[in-house]
Amino acid sequence: MTPTDIANPNTFHKVVDCQWACPAHTPVPEYIRLIAMGRYSDAYMVNWHSNVFPGVLGRTCDRPCEPACRRGRVEEEPVAICRLKRIAADAKDDITDRLPKPAPQKNGKRVALIGAGPASLTVARDLLPLGYSVTIFEADQKPGGMMRTQIPRFRLPESVLDEECGYVIGLGAEMRYGIKIDSLKSVLDQGFDAVFVGCGAPRGRDLDIPGRQEAAEHIHIGIDWLASVSFGHTTAIGKRVIVLGGGNTAMDCCRTSRRLGGESVQVVVRSGFAEMKASPWEKEDAMEEGIPIHNFLVPLEFTHDGGTLTGVTFEKVKAEYVDGRRKLIPAGEPPVHFECDDVLVAVGQENAFPWIERELIGFDEWDMPVLDKATLQSTHPKIFFGGDAAFGPKNIITAVAHGHDAAISIDLLCRGQDVTARPRQRTTLASQKMGIHDWSYDNDISLDLRYKVPQAPKDETLRNVNMEVELGYTRELAALEAQRCLNCDIETVFADSLCIECDACVDICPMDCITFTANAPEDELRQQTKAPAANTSQGLYVSADLKSGDIMVKDEDVCLHCGLCAERCPTGAWDMKKFTIDIAKAYTCAR
Repeated sequence: MTPTDIANPNTFHKVVDCQWACPAHTPVPEYIRLIAMGRYSDAYMVNWHSNVFPGVLGRTCDRPCEPACRRGRVEEEPVAICRLKRIAADAKDDITDRLPKPAPQKNGKRVALIGAGPASLTVARDLLPLGYSVTIFEADQKPGGMMRTQIPRFRLPESVLDEECGYVIGLGAEMRYGIKIDSLKSVLDQGFDAVFVGCGAPRGRDLDIPGRQEAAEHIHIGIDWLASVSFGHTTAIGKRVIVLGGGNTAMDCCRTSRRLGGESVQVVVRSGFAEMKASPWEKEDAMEEGIPIHNFLVPLEFTHDGGTLTGVTFEKVKAEYVDGRRKLIPAGEPPVHFECDDVLVAVGQENAFPWIERELIGFDEWDMPVLDKATLQSTHPKIFFGGDAAFGPKNIITAVAHGHDAAISIDLLCRGQDVTARPRQRTTLASQKMGIHDWSYDNDISLDLRYKVPQAPKDETLRNVNMEVELGYTRELAALEAQRCLNCDIETVFADSLCIECDACVDICPMDCITFTANAPEDELRQQTKAPAANTSQGLYVSADLKSGDIMVKDEDVCLHCGLCAERCPTGAWDMKKFTIDIAKAYTCAR
């Protein structure tokens, strides 16, 4: 193998697996260290520059960072990254003086944003400080998009959403509420230099099975029903409720139903429990509130009595694998019937673009806009997409990442530059040495298991649809949970010219991840390491030839970043260096 190029930004960025996994590349270890020190406002601002909605995401994020967390390789539970984000938002001081200021003068360029969801607000956040005139068209009377209409108040208090939307709008966005766009061409005709479509995936899928039309009064589309609850139009539901679907929307529907009068609420899913799209913690929360989940049942018919819904009939199925692909086939058992008063259909969401003229931009065979995945530019140079409107339903943090990327594209376009010439990332690698055995960070490895997040009493939360269930970490619990972080952005950096091959680092390494051996192809080297390096998705750290002709090989996959190798090394060949990557955004690029 050739020596590892530590000047390549991806070398160490990939080692910081949590940041690598986050679509917005939030510097997770950095803000967790700040939380451990009680610097909540600083931790909040580190988050805000990347993900824009720390208080919202600290409650609702799909947490792609946590399955990637290295702590999960040492023990079963990763660091509670998401809930630590929340304590930064909840415990911060007034940070308004630390936010960007509205541009002192406009640059003459006008940008229209369709929809006031997370993607559009991120575009606004990035462009407004640069002097752009940003107009946001929103069909509802408040900003937030799906964050406001589809996430129940017992998960996301309205005050948190209002605060963080307000930070963006306060930068000078022109808000046009109550305007539903029915023609994209009409927006372009208003003279905007660029248009960003961030309208989400606003149409819930329906079920066209017998009885759907006859019993329509008590069969509701899940996302529409949640929006009706959010705006106070719906305040009750029948005592017996069936929720169809296995995603997070279904979990929100069933838990909301319990709070609006549903005494018997059941979730029915066509797939197996493990294959459900809902996050594991969302399923757990539903079941802890007494909501059963029935799997491998496919709806056949809505039963009714003269138009009054009486229940749903299901066919039992089982999973069969053909050529490695799962297929649901009839189980050969009699149909089952569940009685109910109301049904909530949460079987997926679809994009709906009847308002976009087909001659304006290109659409693919699935009636989705044809986009450049890097720039998010459509076939019309002035029109960009992001969030669920771009590639279908995802999540808030993905929408934020799209917003940052689209803002870069719009800025390049408006400055007459090549939209595909993406700006480079800035990186730094700085030693943390404070003495022979002292570092500028706490490198002790906590042996604590993951701390549970306190919750409000169930008998109170189930009576109030607006009462937040999770109370969040106390400052004391947050400090303890933060100590579980392995500081993956502080790297073990090796200087082969200083190494005397004494094997002191090999002897002291608690994970047996350092090996001195003869060079070989990667698959052989992975077997020659002291402990076989089995995870091929994580690169090996390989030195140049040493005086003996051997090389140093380190398995980055299981390294704890404890610094013991650097403390033990008699020549200083090992050092602990903090790696920082500044992901380019429109407002950080060189002008």
